[in-house]
Amino acid sequence: MKQRTAGLVVGAIFGSVIGFGLGLATFPKLFPALMPSGSAMSPMGATLAEGHFGQADPKDPVHYGAGAVAISQGRVQLGSDFEVGPGPGYRLYLTPLVEVGPDTRVDESMFVDLGPLQGFAGAQGYAIPSGVDLGLFPTAVVWSTHFNVLIASAGLHPVGGAR
Repeated sequence: MKQRTAGLVVGAIFGSVIGFGLGLATFPKLFPALMPSGSAMSPMGATLAEGHFGQADPKDPVHYGAGAVAISQGRVQLGSDFEVGPGPGYRLYLTPLVEVGPDTRVDESMFVDLGPLQGFAGAQGYAIPSGVDLGLFPTAVVWSTHFNVLIASAGLHPVGGAR
């Protein structure tokens, strides 16, 4: 009787973990209308820098990101193709780190916190605080403050001699 009860408990735990993982992986694909989407802000000024988000760790199917990012004076705009895997506590940062990888502790570096991610997909805009020297922040990152993990990063490259 004890073996049967132990087997049921182990099975319930295992099933719950697998179900939770599958739920995270499939939720945005099964229910895209329920996922928060970004909100575009007013038209941007001249683009100073741009980049493209990439997955921090290609071996990690849960933490992924893709899409364009553009920087203008006082504003960051994520493109309509922007997408990240859903998760808690996602924030958009500008960081002075040039090389950002899965083991980089962005939260332990100097960074500019632009606020919580407005959505897991779609165009969205963020104000850059006044006084920020954009030339000192060559990388934009999506960071999970809940798990202290890098979700996606984008190297920012000057456009037309800007920066």
